Amino acid sequence: MEQTGDQVEIAEQLEPSGSDMPVECSAPHFAAGPAQPAPASFVYAIGRVELRFPSLAVEKEFIQATGRGNTAGQTDRQVLRSVLDDRANRYLARQVCWVFTIEGLDTYILVPRDPADVDLLIDAVRPDPGADDVDVVIGVRGPIAQSNVCNGLLVPIVVFDQLYSFARDEFIGEIPRLEGQAQEKFRATAGELFDRIGQVTDNAGATDDHRALNYLAVRYPAIYARAAEAHTTESTLTAIEVRPSPLSGTRSVMDVIFSYTHRRTDVTEKHFCRVDVTEKWPYLITKLSPYFDR
Repeated sequence: MEQTGDQVEIAEQLEPSGSDMPVECSAPHFAAGPAQPAPASFVYAIGRVELRFPSLAVEKEFIQATGRGNTAGQTDRQVLRSVLDDRANRYLARQVCWVFTIEGLDTYILVPRDPADVDLLIDAVRPDPGADDVDVVIGVRGPIAQSNVCNGLLVPIVVFDQLYSFARDEFIGEIPRLEGQAQEKFRATAGELFDRIGQVTDNAGATDDHRALNYLAVRYPAIYARAAEAHTTESTLTAIEVRPSPLSGTRSVMDVIFSYTHRRTDVTEKHFCRVDVTEKWPYLITKLSPYFDR
């Protein structure tokens, strides 16, 4: 698929100067020089995808495309999605700027590694958005975008390999709950834990500890079952800590520790799991189990 002018500009930022390698090969390293390539900076972030117009010309072109369709009775958001869904307007999806926000703050500019994955970005534009909509992006963080890429927005570019979207409440509703646990109580507990992980200070999903947390939040339901079990025994989640594991060795392994304190006795119990975050996709090493301070 032919790249647009904006995509070429972004690709040039992601490639080392003078390199003949395509962005697919060079983007994960963002080399400062051919002899000593810099290590990849992986991203595993939870937030929201938003569409922005990088220039007035693109916005006007979008308006003209809207006028060619039948949008009677549609909301503005539904019109936006219907225009993007029209294959004749797919060029617009490659011209607009896709911004990833976390806790309402512009955090990344998203670029698909495979141009065909622009469909994933379009899917993130819900025709009927809700306050609990969530997007998860997995990829590689590059340099700060140049001022002409997204109308002056100076945030890092992320070349993503995977992007998926879901509604928070639907996600929580699909988490297996403890036998005998009331559904409403479990959903309240799981929702509280999910939100708490997302509100960890400066969680942009770009550091090893935050990537481990975000991975557990969307891929490991046992942490929600444990939180529900703690609530049934009158315990409160008082801390979430992430530490480099003493077993790391040549791999980057994080210990994620959950502390639960009894509301009456003030006794704290800890459970932890180990997550390997060495590569782009984290994975679980040790299942959730009791943790003892050494």
